[in-house]
Amino acid sequence: MTNKTIHFFKNSCAALLASLLVACVSPDKGRNLNDPSLKGAQIAVQACSNCHGINGQAMSQQFPKLAGQQVEYLKAQLTDFKGHARKDLSGTQYMWGITNLTQTQVEELATYFSTQPPMKGTRVKNAETQIGESIFKNGLASQGVMACSNCHGQEALGVAEIPRLAGQHPNYLYKQIMVFKNTDDRPRGQAMKQIIHNMNDEQAHAVAAYLSSLD
Repeated sequence: MTNKTIHFFKNSCAALLASLLVACVSPDKGRNLNDPSLKGAQIAVQACSNCHGINGQAMSQQFPKLAGQQVEYLKAQLTDFKGHARKDLSGTQYMWGITNLTQTQVEELATYFSTQPPMKGTRVKNAETQIGESIFKNGLASQGVMACSNCHGQEALGVAEIPRLAGQHPNYLYKQIMVFKNTDDRPRGQAMKQIIHNMNDEQAHAVAAYLSSLD
């Protein structure tokens, strides 16, 4: 391979990456989300798939997997994004553009992603995931941290507005733990803030690693 070919290849890859990043700047980039006649499945494929994937299996760890997520949780989060109540940085940057979605579209979007084959993790068992499993199932009594499984279930599948965590991206999970712990940017997260306020950084990483390893 010549230097000229290598240079062309690098430039092509950079251009492709830039286009993908631009596509995720806002959910309405290149699509009109002000049309109330659009069905939820159409919006999912035309707009949401840019970041979350057509089937909800997001490739980038910056964006959460939505496949098989609890439908009530998805509706609640879409409602909070729509009303600009969920204020974490990524939410502000990527999701505040959905203000004109109708309630029907919100419900259809939630149903679409919740009925996709559930998110799958990469099964890993090591010292970190074992620590994470212990915290998830038993909590940290000495630090006043309750077991995560009390709400999310032993298999981390969630229920109603409590989200499924099994198989989610580890970086995304860790980031959300930090949002709950350190900010008030998630209006429905006050219970989480109280539960994990004494969890340290290493423990948060361990819980995220364990959850991401679940199928």
